[in-house]
Amino acid sequence: MSRSVARTAAALLALGALAYTAWVLEVLVRTGLDPVRTYVSELAAADQPLGGLFRATDLTAGLLVLAGALTGLAGTWRRRPGGRTSRTTGRDSWAVGGWIALAVFGAATVADSRLPLSCAPTVDPVCAARETAGLVPATHAAHAVSSSLAMTGALAALVALTVAARRHDRRSPLARTGPALVALEFAATAWTLAAVAAFEAGKGVWALGAGQRLQVLLVAAWLAVLAHSLATDGREGRR
Repeated sequence: MSRSVARTAAALLALGALAYTAWVLEVLVRTGLDPVRTYVSELAAADQPLGGLFRATDLTAGLLVLAGALTGLAGTWRRRPGGRTSRTTGRDSWAVGGWIALAVFGAATVADSRLPLSCAPTVDPVCAARETAGLVPATHAAHAVSSSLAMTGALAALVALTVAARRHDRRSPLARTGPALVALEFAATAWTLAAVAAFEAGKGVWALGAGQRLQVLLVAAWLAVLAHSLATDGREGRR
């Protein structure tokens, strides 16, 4: 990857990571939602007073990550003499797959922002009942699909690009800290899925909000480390 491409991707991903953590504003402003119990997505619900703000930051984060992922993907293609594109090597296939997965995450996050929840089911029993009965708007129901796709893309990108970094240069920030972040992310995801299952079964929330906030915070931290690795790679001109 050329220095200019690496720096561009790094800048886009760093800004995307920052926008993806905009939900931490809930510690400064009154949202009326308990961060230990509620979904992060409920901050952006259509009936929430600050929903428009959080939908805008989600849209911004998704667009930035999508642009950064496509830039990184473009940088994986190698040129042979005469301008022909070279065949992808086994090592590069991890990077290609990782960038594609990251692009899926960005695109699904954009979709998330355009398909908000209509209400907050973890704090509004009427909303929860409507959701269970299938009486919510189509955008509300579709939100679960886009959110699942976003997190699936994120998990795949975390694994693939961390593997690619370790194959490329074990001294890079992502190669050194990526495995720990991946392990923590999978643990946070397991916590979140268990809490969601408990909530849907009527057995409480199991600190659903805390688990999901940890989950998205770790994704943002990994994006920041990836951006730092790309910036370092770009400065040193390694290929």
